[in-house]
Amino acid sequence: MLPLTVENKHVAQLLLSTGTCPRCIFRFCGVDFHAPYKLPYKDLLNELQKFLETEKDELVSEVPNPPPKKIRLQELEDGIDRMNNLSQNGERKILVIEDGSIASKNASLNVCNVCLGILQDFCEKEFIKKVCQKVEASGFEFTNLVLSVSFPPQLSVREHAAWLLVKQEMGKQSLSLGRNDIVQLKEAYKWITHPLFSEELGVPIDGKSLFEVSVVFAHPETVEDCHFLRAICPDCFKPAKNKQSVFTRMAVMKALNKIKEEDFRKQFPCPPNSPKAVCSVLEIECAHGAVFVAGRYNKYSRNLPQTPWIIDGERKLESSVEELISDHLLTVFKAESFNFSSSGREDVDVRTLGNGRPFAIELVNPHRIHFTSQEIKELQQKINNSSNKIQVRDLQLVTREAIGHMKEGEEEKTKTYSALIWTNKAIQRKDIEFLDDIKDLKIDQKTPLRVLHRRPLAVRTRIIHSMETRYLDEHHFRLYLKTQAGTYIKEFVHGDFGRTKPNIGSLMDVTADILELDVESVDVDWPPALDD
Repeated sequence: MLPLTVENKHVAQLLLSTGTCPRCIFRFCGVDFHAPYKLPYKDLLNELQKFLETEKDELVSEVPNPPPKKIRLQELEDGIDRMNNLSQNGERKILVIEDGSIASKNASLNVCNVCLGILQDFCEKEFIKKVCQKVEASGFEFTNLVLSVSFPPQLSVREHAAWLLVKQEMGKQSLSLGRNDIVQLKEAYKWITHPLFSEELGVPIDGKSLFEVSVVFAHPETVEDCHFLRAICPDCFKPAKNKQSVFTRMAVMKALNKIKEEDFRKQFPCPPNSPKAVCSVLEIECAHGAVFVAGRYNKYSRNLPQTPWIIDGERKLESSVEELISDHLLTVFKAESFNFSSSGREDVDVRTLGNGRPFAIELVNPHRIHFTSQEIKELQQKINNSSNKIQVRDLQLVTREAIGHMKEGEEEKTKTYSALIWTNKAIQRKDIEFLDDIKDLKIDQKTPLRVLHRRPLAVRTRIIHSMETRYLDEHHFRLYLKTQAGTYIKEFVHGDFGRTKPNIGSLMDVTADILELDVESVDVDWPPALDD
């Protein structure tokens, strides 16, 4: 028994006679529960014809708006055995031919004039299996998935035309049909195909899954259906750099919301014409959302940049901290690319000691995502064994949201440095002792000359929280500083031609320069420390 009412009968007959498929008829009749859509297409067509041809109303529900409920599959399939004994007295004879396509007296192939075959051929198990074969061959690890489908924008035009037709006919019966009363095509497609995909792949469909299977449909035969809208609503179709066509679904929907009904009817047939061919599948793609790995690194070389050092297309040094870590992760996670970020950065000639600098790596489109804690430890050891220039600790998988803790700490936390300083004048221990007593010294730093090519010109106020000195000889001492994050330490020592005020040189009334600099600690409590 079909879930249609007496009031639906005229609409169903009208739509079927104009070339609309049974599932689209359900949509326009407001059938908003799943079971009827899932029946095999042949069975639906036969049952619909029986419903329309019956002279009595015993097959028609007497309830105008039956409450949504699940209908047992067997109940809906009661009439299948009688499919070859249908009445031949219908207003429009529909035949099911051997290959599964649908023919009529007036057309060799009855492709739905509204959905262009989406709710016909592309809901069948054969098509689902083809998509699943591609998914399984993609090599991705996944425990659930989200299915994304993209339909040709002209489907919205055709649905609008069918809606205007039905709305007009229902108006003759003093009934109304709003656009929101129609079940969305994507909803109906989801109801039918999600269980089939889930059964075939053995995993649930989850809208929050990071693994996405996308199917893009096209229909070249009707691609010009949208073009008249541009002449009437030019403001809705503005070129965009990342769009191949101005006729996007959103642009078409915007125009359909603006256009007057009478103008639409003048430009587009209601009902829409029946196409010759079904949609084609433009592409089937699999992609996995990024995963994130975090940790802390130590850098022991004074000849290693944090990121690749390339000037005018020429590499200056053969490697970088970023590459020494990420190359291993790319291989193990089978990712396409990566993005590296850290809590601040050190110059190429600066070491990072202590417990290291927090970093995070975004691995784009990884094919492997499941690792045990032991496997991550082994990966960390592999990175550490590959180079004596860096070491990694606390390597772990983290969420995208957790990376925010690292970025917050980049400007808000403190950092501790050790600097070897040279002075042009001979000094004694007493000449540097006063620095130990200075607390929370405010300095103004104009953007250093050495970074002016990549940083905007500005004056930044920073705080030197504390200093501690260790005398070495008449021209050298070591200075330990605890500073606000973002302080340029080298410039605080030599003054950068007066661009940093005050500075060590001006405080001591000498010319000072920095010979070596080490980051002793980055006081960001992230990521969580792990047991060795």
